[in-house]
Amino acid sequence: MNRNGDKGKMFMKRAAILGAIQFGLLLILLSRIYYLQVLQADKYIMMAESNRISMRIMPPPRGLIFDRFGEPLALNNQNFRAQIISEQTSGSVMDALDALGQIIPLSPSDYAYVQKEVKRNRAFVPITVAENLSWESMASIQLNTPDLPGITIDEGLTRYYPYGYETAHLVGYVGLVAEKEMTGDPLLELPGFRKGKTGVEAQYDLPLRGSGGFRRIEVNVVGREIRELEKNKGIPGARIDLTMDIRLQKYALEQLKNHSGSVVLVDVTNGDILTLASNPSFDANIFNRGISNDDWQKLASDIRKPLVNKAIAGEYSPGSTFKMIVALAALESGVISAATEIYCGGHMELGSHRFHCWKPEGHEYLNLFDALAVSCDIYFYEVAKRVGIDKIADMAKRFGLGARQGIDIPGERAGLVPTQDWKRRVFKEPWQQGETMLTGIGQSYITATPLQLAMMIAKIANGGKDIKPHLIKRAYTEEPKNIEISKYHLNLVKQGMTAVLNDPKGTAFYSRIPMSLGGMSGKTGTTQVRRISMKERESRLLTQEELAWEERNHALFVGYAPINNPRYAIAVIVEHGGSGAAVAAPIARNVMEKALRLKSADADNNTKDKTKGTQ
Repeated sequence: MNRNGDKGKMFMKRAAILGAIQFGLLLILLSRIYYLQVLQADKYIMMAESNRISMRIMPPPRGLIFDRFGEPLALNNQNFRAQIISEQTSGSVMDALDALGQIIPLSPSDYAYVQKEVKRNRAFVPITVAENLSWESMASIQLNTPDLPGITIDEGLTRYYPYGYETAHLVGYVGLVAEKEMTGDPLLELPGFRKGKTGVEAQYDLPLRGSGGFRRIEVNVVGREIRELEKNKGIPGARIDLTMDIRLQKYALEQLKNHSGSVVLVDVTNGDILTLASNPSFDANIFNRGISNDDWQKLASDIRKPLVNKAIAGEYSPGSTFKMIVALAALESGVISAATEIYCGGHMELGSHRFHCWKPEGHEYLNLFDALAVSCDIYFYEVAKRVGIDKIADMAKRFGLGARQGIDIPGERAGLVPTQDWKRRVFKEPWQQGETMLTGIGQSYITATPLQLAMMIAKIANGGKDIKPHLIKRAYTEEPKNIEISKYHLNLVKQGMTAVLNDPKGTAFYSRIPMSLGGMSGKTGTTQVRRISMKERESRLLTQEELAWEERNHALFVGYAPINNPRYAIAVIVEHGGSGAAVAAPIARNVMEKALRLKSADADNNTKDKTKGTQ
């Protein structure tokens, strides 16, 4: 009996312990349930909601770009895209692509891209196969939908440039985002999103991009969309209006024709850029569509460099267009006056070296006025020798040479204004007087861009106002600062520039503009790109036509108009054009005359519109 009683007590004891353990576990379970469902309820409701609800970023329409008169330069066109959803194909993805390839052309790179994206994405995610489909291609795919399982048509927006060739360097283009361009903006991570790569598109990419919208959608456990709950289209990109006149831009490129070079036309009163033409160019739309490797190689290997914006990145010896700066440095230094005469016999000596004038028989005695009109090299060799390189350099820098102008598109080059210190620092050699003389005619080390030359002339034309170039239209609230220079000396140089075109002995007399339009002042320039040996001079100089294209002289012209009330300044550079007077000056005359006639016509139209409004 005692033994049975002990067993009963032991059983009761064990039962009590087990019950206690069970009760303890129940308490822990109830505590955990209370913690999760009461104390942490908000947190887990939010987590469950985030699993059920997905937020998808929506790209807003990119901002549009217009010229100064509202002509569209960058638009967003309807874009039909062929997409493939791998889980909906009846066979393999490659079979579906082969079937699609019977209707629209597909390249090996298209196949490779789709294969890569199929591996990266879930089976229900649509992958773009081809973009910018024509209406006919889109319709053909739609008609053959029963035979194209897994292929769908999606509609979106794509960038379009109505003047793709004329504005490629200025407006620029958009392209797919590279990995190094990821900045944390969710828009940049969207498949197929495009950002500005060059020109205005790159400089003002952020305002043009706008703010992304979103779609709030309900999804299942694997992320498949069930229904849309909310949609916000975001904020479209900002509109941008340029100072450029597309009529003049087109006309300037027509004038360059088959030449390689640049035309820059600027408003001397405020720095508005009306024309920034670089030729040859390319169709900016090919980059938006996706340029093929063959097309890229053709552009990149072209000896005339169509991808380079020559207007702001082409660096050239300014040649005789630099003579106004040399003259101003000498006048300001007091080493010459307007009446100072220098003899030109066709050449001059410096030690054992002979410096030649472009006119072998010489010009005899000339003053500053005549030296500018006929572009005498000997006169400016001598003047440069008297004034010295550092004072020439100082004057050049006052007029903006040797530094970026700050134009509001990327890619501008600074050019070079050499000094004695520069040569010691770069070459570890002393400056030579012969180098000063060559700089006096715009050769040797000195280089400038077409934009710099146009701005230099604009500052001479407007009486020394230090205007800055820009492409974005804006209100003008501040008067530009004045360059420290004598107005009297500026006027002396301007008189010489007027003679270049309007005096029968001037080098550009045959490119003058009718006085009924106000006339034009300017300066021709021709720069050598190869050294002419003494043996060649003694025998026979080859004509420009006899030389290979890349060995011919560059042709330059700078000018402003009208003469008495300047409004526009122009710079023209034709690479290997041969002669500034024969090639660059006529182009400048035609573009300037077009600008003056358009200005007159636009003023008449505005007057008529105002008259109509008061009737």
